[in-house]
Amino acid sequence: MADKALMRMRKKIPQIEEALHGFMGDHQRTMLRLMLKHIDILEEQVLLLDQEIQERMKPVKDQMSLVDSIPGVAERSAQVIIAEIGINMNQFPSDSHLASWAGVCPGNNESAGKRKSGKTRKGSDMLRTTLMECAKVAGHLKNTYFSAQYARVATRRGHNRATVAVAHAILKAAYHILKSNTPYKELGPDYFDQRRKAEIVKRYVKRLETLGFSVTIEQSPNASTCLVTN
Repeated sequence: MADKALMRMRKKIPQIEEALHGFMGDHQRTMLRLMLKHIDILEEQVLLLDQEIQERMKPVKDQMSLVDSIPGVAERSAQVIIAEIGINMNQFPSDSHLASWAGVCPGNNESAGKRKSGKTRKGSDMLRTTLMECAKVAGHLKNTYFSAQYARVATRRGHNRATVAVAHAILKAAYHILKSNTPYKELGPDYFDQRRKAEIVKRYVKRLETLGFSVTIEQSPNASTCLVTN
């Protein structure tokens, strides 16, 4: 058993071997049997509850599959989201109203150019926790809109704010998916760059000109912008 120790713990193999030697009394065996029996009971209850949830979710199975198509959202998370917000999005005037109601709408408290604390409102704890867990998964996927959004916000505001921002985006995506009854459409990791293409090009052209280059912009055949320096 001690030989299975890894990395820094290998230096402590003698102490581990010493700790493994001992004895177990009758009362300890009794406690272990009770704990193992308790675990078996809990697993049985979880299975029964899972079957009940599956049965109750049958009427909204199609909607659950649509929400499940969002990156970072698994079946259990989709069940929680639908259980908390329902499938009729007409009850919310807009996706922003839903995000505010759920408590995942990032605050914006700025005065005289100074940004103050922008805490989110308190909403459904279960929904917020689920969305935050989904956001952590989605933010670390590769080559997706959510991963690009997470990296973009984390660079400026930190990882916690980035997680809230992605959770906010996931809930808004769920709103439009349920409202239009269509699956998730991936925008791609370059969505933000494409939306700000002119601004990005202008910034880099200005920087090159500052370094003494004369820059000509031409449109390449594949519709991406290239810079030709003279």
